[in-house]
Amino acid sequence: MRTSVIVLCLLVFSNLAASQASHKHAKSSLDSVRLPGAAFAAMQKIDPERIRAHVRFLSHDLLEGRGTGQRGGDTAAEYIETQFALYGLKPAGDSGSYLQKVPMVGITPAPETTFSLVSAKGTTDLKPLEQYVAYDQTQQPRSDVDAEIVYVGYGIEAPEYKWDDYKGTDVRGKVLLMLVNEPPSDDVNFFKGKALTYYGRWTYKYEEAARKGAVGAILIHQTEMASYPWEVVRNSNSGEKSYLKLDGTPKLKVASWVHFDIAKQIATTAGMNLDKMMADARSRDFHPVTLSVKLKADMVSKIRPFESNNVLAMLPGSDSKLRGEAVMYTAHYDHLGIRPDMPGDNIYNGANDNATGCGILLELARTYAEVTQRPRRSIVFASVTAEEQGLLGSEYLGKHPPVPAGKISLDLNYDDVPPLGSPEEVEVSGAERTTFYPAIQAMAKTFRLTIRPDSRPEAGHYYRSDHFSLARVGIPSFSINEGTKYKGHDAAWGMQQAEEYTSKHYHQPSDEYHPSMDFTGDAAMARFGFVLGWEAASQTKMVGWQKGDEFEGARLASLSGAR
Repeated sequence: MRTSVIVLCLLVFSNLAASQASHKHAKSSLDSVRLPGAAFAAMQKIDPERIRAHVRFLSHDLLEGRGTGQRGGDTAAEYIETQFALYGLKPAGDSGSYLQKVPMVGITPAPETTFSLVSAKGTTDLKPLEQYVAYDQTQQPRSDVDAEIVYVGYGIEAPEYKWDDYKGTDVRGKVLLMLVNEPPSDDVNFFKGKALTYYGRWTYKYEEAARKGAVGAILIHQTEMASYPWEVVRNSNSGEKSYLKLDGTPKLKVASWVHFDIAKQIATTAGMNLDKMMADARSRDFHPVTLSVKLKADMVSKIRPFESNNVLAMLPGSDSKLRGEAVMYTAHYDHLGIRPDMPGDNIYNGANDNATGCGILLELARTYAEVTQRPRRSIVFASVTAEEQGLLGSEYLGKHPPVPAGKISLDLNYDDVPPLGSPEEVEVSGAERTTFYPAIQAMAKTFRLTIRPDSRPEAGHYYRSDHFSLARVGIPSFSINEGTKYKGHDAAWGMQQAEEYTSKHYHQPSDEYHPSMDFTGDAAMARFGFVLGWEAASQTKMVGWQKGDEFEGARLASLSGAR
């Protein structure tokens, strides 16, 4: 495998010679950027055509959708490892290698699985993928569930917001029916207003249900609340799903979603009205409701223990006192693989998501490696696995970092950076929560980029990409992406492109590479991230969270452990 991938790498980059000869690097007035001359020159040579080459290869049908623990995903990791080696970067993985092994378990629901609603009116068998999706998180080949369904509103217990949907109700052994998202509000001091917090994410809902002893959780899908259509739920939960190997954390026998029509059916069967149930859940006075409906499920699963890999490389810092600290760049390389039961094109190539982020990460790694003068702190490059499975690779990285979490000043993440042309805006949602934000504002002004607030704060993007896993262990982290305003277009055009991608291509086989893609913006985001990373690696003090931020406690704990 290694030899063939190296050959492929060489073939890909042999095709760049002609384009590089004629490629004119954009001149920018970055006189105020605090970079050594060699670093400035290297930054100016960040090449959109190199990013294109990486994206084209990583999203090729030959990589079979880069499924976690599958041949295509392993090939992608091998390709990235090979690039790091060609750049001359130091391995930062296990035992002197570039690979950090992530112990995982693949779970595939078997056709024998049954999922039924039982009431005095009879039994209704639900159809997988059309009406529900469900996985057994306990990693057992078979689990039987025959339990009452309890409606728990949003399924949130948040003392800091004086919110408790459980009200002390004993839900052990129950199946919990709940809404995604969180109580709507315009008050920034109440669940951050329109911006989604982690309490609104489906991962939190499952975790909290398991902590309270429930055997199952059923999430009600509604496009407006989830911020994506049922097709995304279906495609993201079809075939094998990966989990980190059990570590003693409680898990659910049934972790599921149901189509909104099925949720209405459950409510009607229980003699209730779903619209009223949803309205009731918006009140602090809400109490759990035991429904006259049970879930009877025979969860049959194919269990496949395996190892996937994060790919880690390091550029050691120049300062003898600070090289033990680091700035990190991350991007996930996995996607959804192949769906064998789908007719026609069944390869989830993931060109935007996230071959683009990997292309940027690799171009940043090449650029740093070619600078003759190194930054004071070390630079870590991490391309992680299993993001699409629930941020699993980055979760493992956060728990097993190559540099202690308390010594990592900043993580800059790239995920799904659309190749749409030259951006006039940048999104750095979450950066305002860090002490580094003034430097970001100054750098954006220098780059003539307007910082755009999160265009869809209700979607909770901050909690949906790998930087969140690192924030959870205290590392100041955020993603860098384009806004919606591009040169030659108004913001409405950019918003239209984003909405069309979400509705027609996100987590679908049509997320493919096209020669017409314009990687100018991806290169611009790479340059912006290069300068930010160099600045963070050069500052006297490490970056921190703003006082009172939800991750401040984890940061203080990590700093204590790093001493």
